Amino acid sequence: MTRVGLTTDRLVRAGADLADEIGFEQTTPAELARRFGVRTASLYSHLKNAHDLKTRIALLALEELADQVSAAVAGRAGKDALTAFANVYRDYALEHPGRFAAARFRLDPETAAAGAGVRHARMMRAILRGYDLAEPHQTHAVRLLGSVFSGYVGLESAGGFSHSAPDPQESWTAILDALDTLLRTWPTTA
Repeated sequence: MTRVGLTTDRLVRAGADLADEIGFEQTTPAELARRFGVRTASLYSHLKNAHDLKTRIALLALEELADQVSAAVAGRAGKDALTAFANVYRDYALEHPGRFAAARFRLDPETAAAGAGVRHARMMRAILRGYDLAEPHQTHAVRLLGSVFSGYVGLESAGGFSHSAPDPQESWTAILDALDTLLRTWPTTA
């Protein structure tokens, strides 16, 4: 492949695919240039540097994930919405491990505020409205759910549940049931 037709969007999408293949941390402009059969310097008219590439992949992953979550939770409430939200995260992480890692890449505050991460928080808070949680409990619940989803899929993706029973899906279902119960009975006093 020649440099003809290289665009920022094309490079970022190829970088995201590469991240899924070899890992987000290993995705570099040099590796991306090798995939396109061009010199690394050829990419710098489209990308500033490695950090810019990683930031753009992170933003793409957050956008893809937000779009999928939005479609999955539309018209749902309570446990159904919580389960749909969680399942999208898990499925995305298993299908796109590099992109999922990119979605957790630390963004500067300005970039984060302009990215789809804000949509994730809004959707999570919309789900939590069905559980009637007021602040600061809602923020605590958002952090808990994010930690559980990220932690579980991270361990599962790394093979952490491969060698023991029960099946990871059974545990996932039990965890979502437990989270629903917890959210319905969230302690609101200190």
